[in-house]
Amino acid sequence: MSTPSVIEHISRPSDLSQCQRLFHGRGHAFPGLEHVCVDWIAPAIVITLFNEVEPDWLEQQVSDLAEIFPEQESIQVQYRCRPGAPFEVLSGKEITNLVALEEGMKFHITLGKAQNTGLFLDMLNGRRWLKEHSANKKVLNLFSYTCGFSVAAIEGNADLVVNVDMSKASLATGRENHRLNDHALDKVVFQGLDIFKSWGRIKKPGPYDILVSDPPSFQKGSVNIQRDYHKIIRRIPELVVPGGLVMLCLNSPDLDDAFLLSQVEENCPECELLNKIENPAVFKEAEAGKGLKVYVFRFSPSDTIA
Repeated sequence: MSTPSVIEHISRPSDLSQCQRLFHGRGHAFPGLEHVCVDWIAPAIVITLFNEVEPDWLEQQVSDLAEIFPEQESIQVQYRCRPGAPFEVLSGKEITNLVALEEGMKFHITLGKAQNTGLFLDMLNGRRWLKEHSANKKVLNLFSYTCGFSVAAIEGNADLVVNVDMSKASLATGRENHRLNDHALDKVVFQGLDIFKSWGRIKKPGPYDILVSDPPSFQKGSVNIQRDYHKIIRRIPELVVPGGLVMLCLNSPDLDDAFLLSQVEENCPECELLNKIENPAVFKEAEAGKGLKVYVFRFSPSDTIA
């Protein structure tokens, strides 16, 4: 059976200045296209393939996308199905460095050098929530990657953000993201640490008004979130002020909402569930619980005086 076209599922956005996913096949909501995603990061279009495709099919998608988006200057494909997740320019010029714009915030994007480009588009609503709740707050950002949450928190007038990640290269990009947004770096701390071995150093700038945890599902030698998430959750009473907010994220397709909620109930029952942050509408899922999960809790220890 031939692969259907993604074009019939793509609508031209009204605001092309904003980075966004145009098509999300990974949610299995579009039969035959489970292996395809398409992103817009002006002025480039990035097609991500998780399986090999016929060259003729790919050529047709490029032609159709170029017609819908005449302002694009580059159409590239990332082969996540190949070792090293290489990029290939299919149309237009080679572009490796971009600045993505998202609701007034700017982020450095790099194409062709790593599997991930620098910003997870499905976390748009999480960054929006943090921006709206960070005023005059002290924020801890665990597994900070390139500090997207940190940028959102400072944009929301946080007093301090502490970013923790093992990758010093990612933290360096995070620092540049703050500079890109003209942020005062005296409000931002970057800690290149193994989180599970560094609780003392992480606690030192605290306690925190908001804790954000957005861990990878698995990183060889460092993180297996099914095994390790409870190690983070049980530390909440040491890290967060009474009445503080906790945003817990889970992006494993093999672990559902019930896993995350049960981890909280078992390891920090003082956390009161406030709400679930839904993903942007384009991230459609055929089966609930397979995509990104983001929940917000309030840490309310029993001895807190009302």
